[in-house]
Amino acid sequence: MSVKMVSASSPTSKNLQEVQSDQKWVDNGSRNAKWWYSTFHTVTAMIGAGVLSLPYAMAYLGWVPGTLMLLLSWCLTLNTMWQMIQLHECVPGTRFDRYIDLGRHAFGPKLGPWIVLPQQLIVQVGCNIVYMVTGGKCLKKFMEIACTNCTQLKQSYWILIFGAIHFFLSQLPNFNSVAGVSLAAAVMSLSYSTIAWVACLGKGRVDNVSYAHKATSETDLIFRVFNALGQISFAFAGHAVALEIQATIPSTPEKPSRIPMWKGALGAYFINAICYFPVAIIGYWAFGRDVDDNVLMALERPAWLIASANLMVFIHVVGSYQVYAMPVFDLIERMMIKKFNFRSGLGLRLVARSSFVAFTLIVGVTFPFFGDLLGFFGGFGFAPTSYFLPSIMWLIIKKPKRFSINWFINWAAIYVGVCIMLASTIGGFRNIIADSSTYSFYT
Repeated sequence: MSVKMVSASSPTSKNLQEVQSDQKWVDNGSRNAKWWYSTFHTVTAMIGAGVLSLPYAMAYLGWVPGTLMLLLSWCLTLNTMWQMIQLHECVPGTRFDRYIDLGRHAFGPKLGPWIVLPQQLIVQVGCNIVYMVTGGKCLKKFMEIACTNCTQLKQSYWILIFGAIHFFLSQLPNFNSVAGVSLAAAVMSLSYSTIAWVACLGKGRVDNVSYAHKATSETDLIFRVFNALGQISFAFAGHAVALEIQATIPSTPEKPSRIPMWKGALGAYFINAICYFPVAIIGYWAFGRDVDDNVLMALERPAWLIASANLMVFIHVVGSYQVYAMPVFDLIERMMIKKFNFRSGLGLRLVARSSFVAFTLIVGVTFPFFGDLLGFFGGFGFAPTSYFLPSIMWLIIKKPKRFSINWFINWAAIYVGVCIMLASTIGGFRNIIADSSTYSFYT
């Protein structure tokens, strides 16, 4: 849905330069966010479970391809993030507050939702499922290190504990109400990423470290390489909720929201770089091809530091879950109001949001394959929303001159993104099937 802005000279816009639509987005009760809000919301959305799997992705790709793929992804997604921010107000006086609204504008009112909404939901729901698994695993690891004499619970129980927290947090009404949680999550992401690569550097290379391809069949290696591409694309999230984050920033004709939002996004990408590249490169350097799909799980000393890092990951994914869940909550609630005549309020939030949390919890407990889930959802959802859908919409809306630099960059992003999507979706899905065949469920 779009929101119309009145002229700055209008007598009704002395303090507020916007007029809300009658069909306003549920979460637009206030637009008072500052540029740094976009920084920590984007950091929370982007830097999460994916950073810990980057050394594992490097183990299948190798030094040169892995490093180049990481650098290429950083550059391409920074460009598409800039495009999303510019397209938020590409029509003068109109704000596209959600990805689906921009999709309707670019592809048409009928085709747009079918192109954009499924991809966005895959990203948001997929992230929340992965974060269920990550939160439970890291909480389990923290308790094993912090309390060696305690009775150890099954991993499924820890995922259930993580899910129980979100039955309460999901009742917070909107994005602004989770700002504190998001800020804490952003700080935690920088902290545990630093701990991960510093601990790997301090540990040094393991004995007989090898950087050769993993000892597996040629067919399995190909699928694992495909999955590694998805893990890297999963690490560059945030685009699926970029417009929703920008919607919380005030905008006037003199001071459009794209200026503070881009400033915040640059800050987020700087933090992204100082987290991702050291973790990927140093983690792979330390463990080689035998690195775990979550590099923290491979570290054991010093115990207090690794326990702290796992607790930080837990706190971070608590915030990340809410950032990705808020737009889904909005979608479910609007559907229930429109289709089933529910009244907005606490009762609706309790039913709709608790049902969604329960769904992601059940799937996370049933399929806790961290690396495979990253690859599958990274390819199926993140590659379109982060790599090439913004470029397609930019070509349609902005119509850059054919064969110009801008035109070539966008088509390059589209081709790379489509290749990643196809390869990593196939690889991740195949690996989930392969790993589930030897896995004891609900352990």
